[in-house]
Amino acid sequence: MEWYEEQVENTIAQLLRGGVLLAALVVIVGAVLYLGSSPLARVSYRTFQGEPEHLKSVHGIVRSAFAGQARSIMQLGLLLLIATPIARVIFSVFAFAIEGDRMYVIFTLIVLSVLLYSLFGSFLVA
Repeated sequence: MEWYEEQVENTIAQLLRGGVLLAALVVIVGAVLYLGSSPLARVSYRTFQGEPEHLKSVHGIVRSAFAGQARSIMQLGLLLLIATPIARVIFSVFAFAIEGDRMYVIFTLIVLSVLLYSLFGSFLVA
């Protein structure tokens, strides 16, 4: 059993490390493309301009990121960063289920539901 726990810990560490590195790489690529496409852009702080509609939903971000829009690529990197701990919790649910530890499966599912509600709860209320 000790070998299994060590294997799970190593897998979780690699999952977190890989998720953060992938997210950072995507954000950096988006930033380089953004700065390369408009190096002399000036920011106006006199008026507030919100985000475009396509950057307000996951579907819009993914679609426009794969279309090569730099701001969407940076947003996709941030979504990957948010998804990394969620993937860790989902992996933990399966690891505890394989181990047969029902109590930790229940606790981890509660943590997962709190995470998902914090992300998508505003859509349920509105």
